[in-house]
Amino acid sequence: LGRRFADRKRCADPECSMLMCRGKAMRDFKGPDCRFVNFKKGEAVYVYYKLIGKSTELWAGSVGSDFGYFPKDLLEINHNYSNEELELPTDETDFVCF
Repeated sequence: LGRRFADRKRCADPECSMLMCRGKAMRDFKGPDCRFVNFKKGEAVYVYYKLIGKSTELWAGSVGSDFGYFPKDLLEINHNYSNEELELPTDETDFVCF
């Protein structure tokens, strides 16, 4: 993967700090590097923004106190917090390790 996964993202607010939705992990996931969040099947995953453009399959969210990217296909959405979706440019800091 390149340094920057996408040039744009969809968020619920201009700071991308509000939750968009919550879901349940459908299977275990271990990311290729520290920019990804790992989770086990059945864990709750909270989504803060969705990448669009080059990498539409990656969303950003948290599991417990860990934050990172994960494939959206591994999440079964069970609650939407916001129907508002703003399209914003990504920033270099969106793709650093936490």
